[in-house]
Amino acid sequence: MKAARFDGEGQISIAEVPTPVAPAGEVLLRVKACSLCGSDLRPWRKGWPVTPGHEIFGIVQHPGHALHGKRCLVYIPVWCGQCPECLAGQHHICRNANELIGWQRPGGYAQYVSVPDQCLLPVPDDIPDHLAPLLLDTIGTAGHGVRLSRKIVNSGKALVMGAGPIGLGGLLVLQNFGFERVEVFDPNRFRREFAASLGAVALESVDLTAAYDLVLECSGKDAGRQTALEAVRAHGAVVQLGESDTWQVHETKAIRRKDFYYIRSFYFPISEYAENIEILRKKRPQFEQLVDAQVPLEGLSDLFVRFAAGDRIKPQLHIHD
Repeated sequence: MKAARFDGEGQISIAEVPTPVAPAGEVLLRVKACSLCGSDLRPWRKGWPVTPGHEIFGIVQHPGHALHGKRCLVYIPVWCGQCPECLAGQHHICRNANELIGWQRPGGYAQYVSVPDQCLLPVPDDIPDHLAPLLLDTIGTAGHGVRLSRKIVNSGKALVMGAGPIGLGGLLVLQNFGFERVEVFDPNRFRREFAASLGAVALESVDLTAAYDLVLECSGKDAGRQTALEAVRAHGAVVQLGESDTWQVHETKAIRRKDFYYIRSFYFPISEYAENIEILRKKRPQFEQLVDAQVPLEGLSDLFVRFAAGDRIKPQLHIHD
């Protein structure tokens, strides 16, 4: 089969490698689509020991398995099912999950991938192939962060820092939950304008005195985190969704002299999957706009260049039959 190798310094090569043989408890998935994620820019720049790609959709190719021939997404934490977190239905924070698919084990920038049984999420027939991956990071991760924040903030003025896929997913989820005014800041004009086309109030700068009830930090940048902590109102909430290798903020007076809630959210529990499907169905026309490029494996390298430049929103590897 063909698979992408991330060689570092923005170089991707396509190699012929053995098709994986699924061991007991796993199935072979024929990849149909794998969306690009901002976190993939790290292996793109640094190089990676396994094939990346963690927003994976495909068809199970495992005769005799209950899901053979079925359309499925890949839930990336390889959860154990036995720890207190798993038993409580919090599979995304399984304390024994040492592997994430597309990170510590091969992912979806390839024609086939081996997937543990418990990591298969069947996709309803009315969800098209190109939209299915949005149910993972774009809706799933953003949606879980918003749900955590709703324990504290149910309405009011919201700010989204970063108009990448997670930020735009957060915007649409906030709208779904009834937030009527959502402001979005991104230094990239193209992404600001895209957010405005989805109903956001696009900002060229953030007023730190605006006192937002809720701030979603989706940029993964120190400047974004600093602004989020300074702009949230007293007793408001900041949700950190963006990630980076290291980060640092300075505790200014605007941060120190107020009470507020800080929430770090990682991925989503499987129990939220059905509700995420309903969000996609309800706001499908808006989510359709996010998938703005589809390429075969041979086009992946050029696509990453455009994605890194901020010229694409949620492009994907798409392998046609």
